[in-house]
Amino acid sequence: MNLRDLVYGLYSRRVERRLDVSQAPKHVGVILDGNRRWAKAAGGTTEQGHRAGADKIAEMLGWCEETGVEVVTLWLLSTDNLDRPADELVPLLGIIEDAVTDLAAAGRWRVHHVGTMDLLPSHTQHVLKEAEQATDGATGLLVNVAVGYGGRQEIADAVRSLLHEHAGRGTSIEDLAEILDVEHIAEHLYTRGQPDPDLVIRTSGEQRLSGFMLWQSAHSEYYFCEVFWPAFRKVDFLRALRDYAARHRRYGS
Repeated sequence: MNLRDLVYGLYSRRVERRLDVSQAPKHVGVILDGNRRWAKAAGGTTEQGHRAGADKIAEMLGWCEETGVEVVTLWLLSTDNLDRPADELVPLLGIIEDAVTDLAAAGRWRVHHVGTMDLLPSHTQHVLKEAEQATDGATGLLVNVAVGYGGRQEIADAVRSLLHEHAGRGTSIEDLAEILDVEHIAEHLYTRGQPDPDLVIRTSGEQRLSGFMLWQSAHSEYYFCEVFWPAFRKVDFLRALRDYAARHRRYGS
């Protein structure tokens, strides 16, 4: 072990000891950003960057388990990403499929897809459905894998689902307009029945949500980390939790 690793280990343990896990968020959303830039800086390929990012996921989930987090949402592929050139998109989808399959095979976590399934290739759809079915009885973390996900698309899908439901009941548009409230829409989101994210982490230094969980993150705290996702360390995660615990959350203001 070199001096740098030794210092990092000591600092990480110090941060962990001082962290009050009773103040840890219950639902953490993560925008896994920076794979391509990490690979470029390391002299590697885009595919190698995505593969390194996928390899980081299980480690991150382990940190969440240790600190009392109960739900994790991982943004793996946006609806905008689906417009990427085939020579980049096809390998990326393969890496995501492998990552989701590995999560399911671990048997520790309950995997749930959030996103528009119809926009994805049939094989990717099959992998996501298989992972959900295989982990339905798991009692560990609930892991939302956001694949083919867009915040605006989610809200549009929720409203569409709501309209179909009430049309099936014979409810008129006028009657629906009279009773419609935010809970009606929330019941049709991809994450229905789940707590909203307390903390949203974005890696790579970008300071925007890019449409991530637009509805659910209305009262979330945000933490923007300079580190590219493949280089994200436990101490970076602990710093995010420490920063969250130090904040006084003001709902609605």
